[in-house]
Amino acid sequence: MLYWWSKFVLLGPLLRLFCRPTIEGVGNVPERGGAILASNHLAVVDSFFLPLLVPRRITFLAKREYFTQPGLVGWLKKTFFSGVGQVPIDRSGGSAAQAAMDTAVRLLREDKLLGIYPEGTRSPDGRLYKGKTGVARMTLEACVPVVPVAMIGTDKVNPIGSRMWRPRKVHIKIGEPLDFSRYAGMAGDRFIERSMTDEIMYALMELSGQTYVDMYAASVKERAAKAKADDLQETDGNARSASRVPGTRAS
Repeated sequence: MLYWWSKFVLLGPLLRLFCRPTIEGVGNVPERGGAILASNHLAVVDSFFLPLLVPRRITFLAKREYFTQPGLVGWLKKTFFSGVGQVPIDRSGGSAAQAAMDTAVRLLREDKLLGIYPEGTRSPDGRLYKGKTGVARMTLEACVPVVPVAMIGTDKVNPIGSRMWRPRKVHIKIGEPLDFSRYAGMAGDRFIERSMTDEIMYALMELSGQTYVDMYAASVKERAAKAKADDLQETDGNARSASRVPGTRAS
């Protein structure tokens, strides 16, 4: 119920008013049956604009942290994300990754339309990063088509680190479904799953016009965070060294 209220009453009208979102290729979304909408990921608001403009209800796999924050704010977040069709998953790896996979396949076999971000996380700089093969395994195990989706302009509405959304033009491009039935029964073959994922990412690159980077976005973020921490540690060390030098202002 909250999904449709958010789309048509609570949030949707405001998004339409301030961001004037448009969509092309919506006819490529299957009218029924399980399917994966595989999208690039520029901002948190991607998960708001795509359901707004696609007629069918979309279920997203969302990181568990959205549902576990304590207190009133945490309860409100959990209620909202659950109500708008997001399902919590643990992204820590191992058995948690398998549980997430099982959840996705179950939803697809229930004829749900599943929204997936193959990059695994938001792009740190607007470029398109290497896709994770989980989307390929879901496709093979559930025997569903993959529909490539390009979000354009959402990073201007919701820049990284911003708390307030900004009125900017948003456009969505939906490509023709990718049929991987030729690989039926080959789930678990790492070569096949990587080939499928690369094909999906190539379709996203063509739709979005983004520059492709053959690295995982999560790895790039980890390196950036480590470099920042090293810089802070070096700056702190230099400051402490200066405080021990006679005649300096710090001494």
